[in-house]
Amino acid sequence: MKVSHVSEADHDIVTNAVAAAEQDTSGEIVTVIAAQSNDYDDVALVWASVVAFLAMSVVALFPDFYQGLYYRISGGWGHELTANQWLGTVIAFGVLKWIGVWLILLWRPVRLWLTPRAILAGRVRARAIDLFKVGTEAKTLGRTGVLLYVSLREHRADIVADEAIAAKVAPEVWGDAMAALIDLVRKGRPGEGMAEAVRQMGVVLAEHFPRGSENPNELPDRLIEL
Repeated sequence: MKVSHVSEADHDIVTNAVAAAEQDTSGEIVTVIAAQSNDYDDVALVWASVVAFLAMSVVALFPDFYQGLYYRISGGWGHELTANQWLGTVIAFGVLKWIGVWLILLWRPVRLWLTPRAILAGRVRARAIDLFKVGTEAKTLGRTGVLLYVSLREHRADIVADEAIAAKVAPEVWGDAMAALIDLVRKGRPGEGMAEAVRQMGVVLAEHFPRGSENPNELPDRLIEL
């Protein structure tokens, strides 16, 4: 059973906003919302490896302390470790650290919290471009499609425009729409946020691509949920 990220009311709000925005423009707006854009397994791998390496480095730098700790834990009955046994112990300690950190990072909120902002933004952008290429790019006669993408867990959104729009509208022009969207999404109102962004996108599109005598609806108005 598919879990919905937004309510039916949000779907209706966004769908109606897209239909209204497209009344005055030949541009076509596609809206997509997703729970998350990437699993960030590579980030978890890096964190686990860094922590394990640092842990082994600390043990290697202070061998007397940790050997003394070993003897205290064994109650003084532990035999003196050879160089190879000590090396094996250090490696085993590092492996346990790696596994421990990896298990902690299986909890998605921690993994996202430890992922640098630049990586989050880059992965959301990459996902938006992938979705744009599949469902929006060159799907309209005048290449006037534009995708609004929201990724909830990363708290990020992006706008990707087709060839004709990108030639006339600089990316920073969408700044107000993005700001309005993010502000309302942070307040727990994703449908209203996307609808306001769509409204402002429609204003921009109407300026550069006014509605013609024929204005077929070439792309879906409904909010697509992934």
